[in-house]
Amino acid sequence: MSNGTLLWVDDEMELLKAYVIFLEKKDYEVVTATNGQDAIDLVSERPFDLILLDENMPGLSGLETLTKIKEIDSNIPVVMVTKSEEENIMDQAIGSKIADYLIKPVNPNQIFLTLKKHLHKRAIENEVTNTGYQQNFTRIGMQINDSYSLEDWIDVYKRLVYWELELSNTNSEMTDVLKMQKAEANNEFAKFIKKNYLDWVRNPDTRPLMSPDVFKRKVFPLLDAGEKVFLILFDNFRYDQWRIVSQDLASDFTFDDQLYLSILPTATQYARNAIFAGLMPDQIASMFPDLWVDEDEEEGKNLNEEPLVRT
Repeated sequence: MSNGTLLWVDDEMELLKAYVIFLEKKDYEVVTATNGQDAIDLVSERPFDLILLDENMPGLSGLETLTKIKEIDSNIPVVMVTKSEEENIMDQAIGSKIADYLIKPVNPNQIFLTLKKHLHKRAIENEVTNTGYQQNFTRIGMQINDSYSLEDWIDVYKRLVYWELELSNTNSEMTDVLKMQKAEANNEFAKFIKKNYLDWVRNPDTRPLMSPDVFKRKVFPLLDAGEKVFLILFDNFRYDQWRIVSQDLASDFTFDDQLYLSILPTATQYARNAIFAGLMPDQIASMFPDLWVDEDEEEGKNLNEEPLVRT
């Protein structure tokens, strides 16, 4: 079974026969060309998984050949191979979206590593991810059983989210195992909440950070210190979703991830109002009866007011 089809373009190809033999023994099909025009013609005629392209050739240069190849198929990964370390050449090559850059003389293992990185990265990542979760499965299970504080549970949750995101990019059977482990963690965490929740509600000064405490403990201290604060609240936004979004924002922002406990029930009417009011729902209802609207009663009222149509 072939590991992929390569096109190697170099005007000194006769000196690279040993490299070609090495790659063929690694189950790659290697097609060669000694000039840019032949390479362009080959790319026009058949598909290649990766191209090794010499930068310094007579006739069409490597950069000129690269541009022509990208016009034919912009998705082919091209690895530039050159004797030159001039910065402007590297900049031009990178600007032309090469996949990698190798400086001559190269050894076979360097080339093999480049092929692994660009042709087999997903398969290698999947294998390493599966092995990593398998090795951590028992450790996480023990951590679930030994979690007695909120800090313990936050660590468990972050670990489960990490592996959930890692495995989501694979077709691994370990995804189902993770779902079962996550369900086990949810059950045990529910017991932890049931045991402690009433005490947290009754003792706001000693409880962990909850919805009504966000402004008082996190926002107001920054304002008192003269900091500029911009608050954005995303409703129904999970931590795993935030982890994905934060990857796109990481180039412009730094983050200090801190988790807090939503109140129960977590429905918007209760949890979000508790954040902005700094109060538990029963406190809001008691202090502001004219503003408080019971969602269930309101829905029932609206239902009674609507005509019932039967056909």
